[in-house]
Amino acid sequence: MDQMEILSRVDHTILAPTSTWEQVKTICDDGMAFHTASVCIPPRFVRRASDYVGNRLKVCTVIGFPNGYNSPEVKVFETEDAIRNGADEIDMVINIGMAKAGDWEPVLQEIKAIKASCKGRILKVIVEACLLTEDEKKAVCRVVSMSGADFIKTSTGFSTGGATVEDVALFRKHVSPDVRIKAAGGIRTFEQAQAMIEAGADRIGASALVALAKKARG
Repeated sequence: MDQMEILSRVDHTILAPTSTWEQVKTICDDGMAFHTASVCIPPRFVRRASDYVGNRLKVCTVIGFPNGYNSPEVKVFETEDAIRNGADEIDMVINIGMAKAGDWEPVLQEIKAIKASCKGRILKVIVEACLLTEDEKKAVCRVVSMSGADFIKTSTGFSTGGATVEDVALFRKHVSPDVRIKAAGGIRTFEQAQAMIEAGADRIGASALVALAKKARG
C-alpha cells in the first residue's frame, strides 16, 4: 500500500489545547493537498474550517473530549452545535467510568442519542482502549455494534496509551461487520499505519503522516 492510499484513510488531526486558527488552516491546506479522509479539529474551529474548505475536504470534530465524563445532554448539545457549524463527522468519547463499572446501558443510550443528533453524519465512538481490560473491550465492541454508530475508535491520544495492532485485531473480531475501526494515538510512521490497516483498521487518526509525505515530496 503506497503512501497516498494510506493518506486517503487518514483523519489529519490537530487537537492540542494550544491549537490556533493558523495551525488549523495549515492542517486543512495539507488535508486538501494530500487528499486525506478528513481533518479532525477542535470544535471551536469547525465553522471557520468548514467555510474555508467548502466541499473539498471533510471536517471532523470531537465531542466529550478527551475525558468523556460530560453528561449525555451536554454531549448531544455539542454534537448539534458541531453539525450546525458544518461538521461532517463526529468523534465522541464514551463515559469510561460507566464502562469500567460495567454499567453498559447508559453508555449504549448515550451513543444512540448522539448518533441521532448526527443527522446522518458519520459517528466514531472513542473507547480509550488503554484504560479497558480485555473483557471490557469485548463488551464495548458489543455496545458499539448495538448503537448504530459507524466506527469504533481506539483512543483519544491524550490518555496513557494509543492504538495497538492487538486492539485493532480484537475489535475486528468482536464488532459487527458493519462497524468500521479507527486506530488513533501514537501512529507516527507509514509502517505503523499499514500494520493497523492490515489488522483491520479502516481509518487512521494521525498528525505526523502528512508531514512525512511532505518531506518525502521535497
